[in-house]
Amino acid sequence: MGSQVLTPEELLHRASGLVPVLKERAAQTEEIRRIPDESVRDMLSSELLRICVPQRFGGLDVDYGLMLEIGVQLGAGCASTSWCYCIWSAHSWLVGHWPLEAQKEVFGDGPDALCSSSLNPGKSTLEKKPGGFRVSGRWEFSSGCDAASWVMVGAAGPDGQVWLLVPRLDYEIVDTWFVSGLKGTGSKDIVIKDAFVPQHRIVNRDRAGDQDLTGWEIHQSSRYRMPLVVLLGWDLVAPMLGIAVGMIEEFTGLLTGTSGQGRTADSEGVQLRLSQASAEVDAALALMRSDLKEMFQKAGAGEKFSTLERARFRRNKAFIAQQCLNSVNRLFELSGGHAIFESGSAQRFHRDMQAAVRRDGFTMELGGLQYGRVALGLEPDARI
Repeated sequence: MGSQVLTPEELLHRASGLVPVLKERAAQTEEIRRIPDESVRDMLSSELLRICVPQRFGGLDVDYGLMLEIGVQLGAGCASTSWCYCIWSAHSWLVGHWPLEAQKEVFGDGPDALCSSSLNPGKSTLEKKPGGFRVSGRWEFSSGCDAASWVMVGAAGPDGQVWLLVPRLDYEIVDTWFVSGLKGTGSKDIVIKDAFVPQHRIVNRDRAGDQDLTGWEIHQSSRYRMPLVVLLGWDLVAPMLGIAVGMIEEFTGLLTGTSGQGRTADSEGVQLRLSQASAEVDAALALMRSDLKEMFQKAGAGEKFSTLERARFRRNKAFIAQQCLNSVNRLFELSGGHAIFESGSAQRFHRDMQAAVRRDGFTMELGGLQYGRVALGLEPDARI
């Protein structure tokens, strides 16, 4: 698509053009349990996956938040594709936290390298060796791994949790992804057997973007001037917003033009549910945008993020996820028997939403708990 300067408007236009295509492929994506090759090619050729690539490696000069807006758009067509799009994009940003030598290895052949991950330690061992570590283990839920040429895996290091960059030749993919929702994400297991990872491919999760400003020093971009864990996670919130938008569109489309008794456009119950669901999504989207604006303003000014602010941002990710869940469930419950047919999208949006909120960080009991602790003068007892 050439090398012209791409505006946010053009990128949003390209994303909008992909939505009906991805929606048409959604059933196939579920059937093969990964993102179809043609969808990966479409996203790469659209250059949407370059939004979060560091500019020195061919990335685009646009805001990080644009990727999330595109994730919402794509999610209204196919949740699995949006999920992987946002993860691949966020991982391109994450790579920018590593030492420059590692970044050159990932993007050495161009800006279109894709990276999947499993960022918890899993069942892993890490052994210190001269110049790096030997790593072995098995990690779950590596979304989009089939199309990726690198993986990030977590491990318990001597000074806290570390993330390691591992090239495709050094790991196996084990197909365990037989699930009820987000089927197309291909979130399979990663197995590494005694691979050597040099020191430059290792980063400390809790220091990156905070005490360790390697990314900022290299790229001078505000997305590298805030604690890594503060910005991470929004890439999974955006697809949930997309699912909820898609459900509203499906519900509206099913009932527009109907009349009579029962579940029709004349029903006040239908009208009320639609009003409540759309308000929940509008409020959730506004909260995400507001938080991102605040985060990037602080990062741009070089300000520190307080413990309470960090806890609040984590709380809001969980709160938004729950608002999306409420919205989808509210409409699905009143959609009638036709909503369960595989020929429609409502059942897929419903299943995908249940899968998306399974992560601990997206329940208020876990993702939102730390804010309450900190607000009451207690120290956090989990990652924020």
